[in-house]
Amino acid sequence: MSALSRRTFLAGTAGVGLALAQASSASAARIPTTRESHRVIVIGSGFGGGIAALRLARAGVPVTVLERGIRWPAAPNVDTFPHTEPDLRSLDHRLSWLGSPTFLPIPLPQRRYTGLLERVQGDHMAIMCAAGVGGGSLVYQGMSLQPTAEVFHATFPEALDYDRLDRVHYPRVARMLHLATAPDELIETPNYTAARVFASRACKNGYAVSKVPMPIDWNYALAELRGEMKPSYTNGDCAMGVNNGGKFSVDVTYIKKAEQTGRVKVLTLHQVTDVAQARDGRWEVHVERIDTEGNVRERKILTAKTLVMAAGSANTTKLLMRAANHGTIRDLPDKLGTNWGSNADRIYMWTDLHDRFGSPQGGPVIYASKAWDDPATANTVIQASLPPVPGNNRATMLVGYGVSSGRGRFVWDSRRDEAVLRWPKEADAGIQQHIHERVTRIAGGASFLLDTTGMDTTTWHPLGGASMNEVCDLEGRVLGHRGLYVLDGALMPGTTAACNPSLTIAAVAERAMDHIVAKDVGTII
Repeated sequence: MSALSRRTFLAGTAGVGLALAQASSASAARIPTTRESHRVIVIGSGFGGGIAALRLARAGVPVTVLERGIRWPAAPNVDTFPHTEPDLRSLDHRLSWLGSPTFLPIPLPQRRYTGLLERVQGDHMAIMCAAGVGGGSLVYQGMSLQPTAEVFHATFPEALDYDRLDRVHYPRVARMLHLATAPDELIETPNYTAARVFASRACKNGYAVSKVPMPIDWNYALAELRGEMKPSYTNGDCAMGVNNGGKFSVDVTYIKKAEQTGRVKVLTLHQVTDVAQARDGRWEVHVERIDTEGNVRERKILTAKTLVMAAGSANTTKLLMRAANHGTIRDLPDKLGTNWGSNADRIYMWTDLHDRFGSPQGGPVIYASKAWDDPATANTVIQASLPPVPGNNRATMLVGYGVSSGRGRFVWDSRRDEAVLRWPKEADAGIQQHIHERVTRIAGGASFLLDTTGMDTTTWHPLGGASMNEVCDLEGRVLGHRGLYVLDGALMPGTTAACNPSLTIAAVAERAMDHIVAKDVGTII
């Protein structure tokens, strides 16, 4: 018996046991189960899911998007609206996904809520996962950096055709997100002292700096400084979302345009527990419809001809590995769960005894220092604002990431009945040394650097697990499985070429959807 067929047999017997256990559950009997049929189901509403929904809808295909989190509204009128985004300073319980630990060194209030962030803990590495309509775009700073061709091809397959991405798909995403750099009149204000100090220090040490394109209407920030809007950008509150509506996240760009076609329905508070393939070849998605405290109100079994996995690197990988090990999807590629990387994330608290950074600190991010001459060690360092803390005018954040060669993998833990990340503790030591040397020089001798990633190893940029050329083709089609696609960070080859991932994930998804609409709609879809 081959390794593949033996694995399939064992997984199938495990799936039978799981099904029997679920059928005998007394609690399951008290919660109604409904069945629905759909043309296309997309799991997740971040960059991959939003782009898939919009492009399929414009091709005439009805799409159902499943999102486990809520829709976060903007509140531009400071007099009549509450603060709708979670408040980092007050340890708002809405930061946490159903009580999950977060990146904070102290616990949040123990009140369960379908909040913004879930911490997925692995061996030697924790992954920060977003929840909510818009996915990771809700909690990212918004840095939208495009790698050069040389750095891109050091990590991505040559067949991905960087020239066309550069000519068509990166610019398309830039237009959709209204990317723009901060105006000089904003940077010259007292609120942006930290950005100016960072740029000055980098240049003095021989490192070039450039403005970072951001999905932001900077007129909102200028209006804040004039007292016309409640501060969100200009006081550093924007790390966990922007309350005043000036951020072009996926929910107000791709998802909004998708819904305007009349062919896309976004179902919030729909948490996917399992995916499977039915006997007729269609895809089954098992869903729990929950309330904002995580209580299950209804169970659904949704079937569709086409299933797009876009739940993020960790959750897409975990769902597919669950299906493989329970035997609900047979013969998934053997490399599922491999080629996972952290993008070499490193976050520092920088306290300076020479320069004052000011308080409050404007954000989100203004400048980046890119060291990309050597594609093998290419890395980027940025300064990011801190939320206002009384008496703090000497501390800010420095963040680095780069081309990482270290790789981990998800493995099946039968005791926990889930896939768990195994990360070699020193996997990114080489590239992180390059980042650390640059950060240290920029900070200077009269500074104190606290390596928060060294204290609590986490990444906000999880990549891989169902990567191209190993589990999927370049367009995200899962090898050997007609109608099953991966279009999120799981498709990336463990790194996104010395850039934060959002822009490249989106460009690769746009490219993929061009091919999928041209070749698969009307046949597979």
